[in-house]
Amino acid sequence: MQDSTLSRDRLEQLTRSFTETFNDNDLDAMMAYFAEEGALYDQHDGAVAEGLAAIRTAFQPQFDGEYGVMRFAAEDLFIDPAQAKTMIRWLCSFDTKRGRTGWRGLDILHFNGAGKITTKLTYAKAKVLKLDAVEA
Repeated sequence: MQDSTLSRDRLEQLTRSFTETFNDNDLDAMMAYFAEEGALYDQHDGAVAEGLAAIRTAFQPQFDGEYGVMRFAAEDLFIDPAQAKTMIRWLCSFDTKRGRTGWRGLDILHFNGAGKITTKLTYAKAKVLKLDAVEA
């Protein structure tokens, strides 16, 4: 069990504000949530980005708008202060030439004692999730 100094309220605030950086399309603000050492992003397709540079590279196309304008609506949030972990379930939607589309997913976030994300595990629920094939 991890010793956490982060309160339930602080973990909720961090998780919600981190998720909002995606809606604000602010890559720098999103990256500021990650720990400088040892950060890991396990993506919905099983690819793993380790370290800040790799995480930024993994997110760059999304923040550059290559998939269209994406919006994340939080649907549920679980918080475990003793483990310094949260799980946020969301609906991601965006518009394409064929209309509005999207999928549901969740992020499991692990935080260090300073409130920085050390691990982001993303899971997605969709019939087909091929963002590189979507025309915005």
